Amino acid sequence: MADEEFDMSDLKRRMQGAISVFKNELASLRTGRASANLLDAITVDAYGSTMPLNQVASVSVPESRMLSVQVWDKQMVGAVDRAIRESNLGLNPIVDGTLLRLPIPELNTERRRDLVKIAHKYAEATRVSVRHVRRDGMDELKDLEKEGLLSEDSSRAYSERVQKLTDETIAEVDKLLAHKEQEIMQV
Repeated sequence: MADEEFDMSDLKRRMQGAISVFKNELASLRTGRASANLLDAITVDAYGSTMPLNQVASVSVPESRMLSVQVWDKQMVGAVDRAIRESNLGLNPIVDGTLLRLPIPELNTERRRDLVKIAHKYAEATRVSVRHVRRDGMDELKDLEKEGLLSEDSSRAYSERVQKLTDETIAEVDKLLAHKEQEIMQV
């Protein structure tokens, strides 16, 4: 029997990919200061498809409490404005031709709680992604065992390793979430 058929590195890579996306989503949550990353998670309905904001405009930080979004195509200004308003970031763009100015308001306690809720949603979506990767790995193990490419003992050992990797990854998500929650509530 060739017990070398199961690839843990692929599962690890996919779980780390979910963590990477989660880190980017957390970076987009504002904590009171303007940051170009704040708008990274925003997608715009453009040219018949959904595109990231950075593919239709450039974002800059002219002041510590202001973002400016320079839209490249004049016809896209309305779509970009709408996407920013609907993004749950609490920003209200001021449109000036193809330039959108986004004043960053002070965070009040209610808005901080809203941001924490959004961070929790991102964390739960990441946990679900990690569990999907785990499920794929477990299904692959069952298939390899059925095909006789993996012994029952090896399958059980790999299952335990997959579960351990899943638990470690979810613990990392929880740790990142706790850190971001503290950062949001402290500012």
